[in-house]
Amino acid sequence: NPYILATLLFGLGLGTTITFASSHWLLAWMGLEINTLAIIPLMAQHHHPRAVEATTKYFLTQATAAAMLLFASTTNAWLTGQWDIQQMSHPFPLTLITLALALKIGLAPMHTWLPEVLQGLDLTTGLVLSTWQKLAPFALLLQIQNVNPTILVTLGLASTLVGGWGGLNQTQLRKVLAYSSIAHLGWMILILQYSPSLTLLALLTYFVMTFSTFLVFKLNKSTSINALAISWTKAPILTSLTPLVLLSLGGLPPLTGFMPKWLILQELAKQDLAPLATLAALSALLSLYFYLRISYAMTLTMSPNNLTAVTPWRFSSPQLTLPLAIATTATISLL
Repeated sequence: NPYILATLLFGLGLGTTITFASSHWLLAWMGLEINTLAIIPLMAQHHHPRAVEATTKYFLTQATAAAMLLFASTTNAWLTGQWDIQQMSHPFPLTLITLALALKIGLAPMHTWLPEVLQGLDLTTGLVLSTWQKLAPFALLLQIQNVNPTILVTLGLASTLVGGWGGLNQTQLRKVLAYSSIAHLGWMILILQYSPSLTLLALLTYFVMTFSTFLVFKLNKSTSINALAISWTKAPILTSLTPLVLLSLGGLPPLTGFMPKWLILQELAKQDLAPLATLAALSALLSLYFYLRISYAMTLTMSPNNLTAVTPWRFSSPQLTLPLAIATTATISLL
C-alpha cells in the first residue's frame, strides 16, 4: 500500500532527522527508536520465513543497543547531572555508549547479526539498512568527544579484519556485502578520533559505492555468486563495468574507493600510528580478494547462450537505471 509505504519512509527519515538535530540524549534515543520501528515493517514485507527471522534478529539487537544507550545516558545524568551529548565526561557511560552505538551499526566484535539480517532481506531494504540506517548512530559517534582512543582503534581494527576474513568463504552476495560493510565501517572508526571530516568522507564514498553495487545486483536479480555467471545475457554493458565498481569498493588506486583509504592511511601515519596503518592496509587486501572473486564470476565465466534471455536489458526500468548510472559513474571516476 503506497500510503503505508510513505508513512514508513517518512518515519525512517524523521527518526534519523531527530537524532541529527538533538543535543539531549533522550531525544537522540527517541530518534533511534523511531528509526528502528519504521524499518521493521519494510524488512518483513515479503512474509518470507527468512525475512521474518531477519527482522526479529534485527529488532532484538537494535532494542538491546537502544536500551544500552538509554542506560548509559541515564547513568551519565546520574553521575554528572548532564544530559547534553557533547558534554559527556565520565569514562563509564562514554565507553558504554560507544559500545551501544557500535552494536547499532554492526562493528566487530558486535557484528554477528549484520550478515544474518542482510541475508534475509530484499536488495532494496538491504540497501536502506546498509546506508541510511548508519547515519544516525554515526552522527552520535561524531558528537561524543574524549572517548578513549584505544576503544575506537580496537573496534576499527577488529572490524577491518573481521570484514576481510568473514567475507572470504561466502557465496551469498548479501553476506559478502555485509562483511564489506563491516570492513568499511572499521576504516571510518579508525580515523574518527583524529579526523572526523575524513570519517564523513569515507562514509559518503561508501554510500555511493554500496548504492551502485546493490543496484547492479538488483538489476541482475542475483543474490549468489553463481547467479552472476549469467549476467552477460541480462545486462552486457553493465557486466563489463561492475568489476570496476567492485574494485572501487576494495579501494584500488584510480577509482573513487581509493581516496578515503589513502587519506585515512596518511592521517594515521601523521599521528605516528604507522603499525596501525600497515595493519589496516593489509586487512584491505583480504576484502580485495573476495571482490575480485565476484568480478571473476561476472566477467570471466562464459554463460550458456540461451536466446530467450538476450534482450531483457533493453527494457529495464528507468527508475532503476538512472540512479544506477549516476552511482556507478561516481563510484568509478570521482577520485
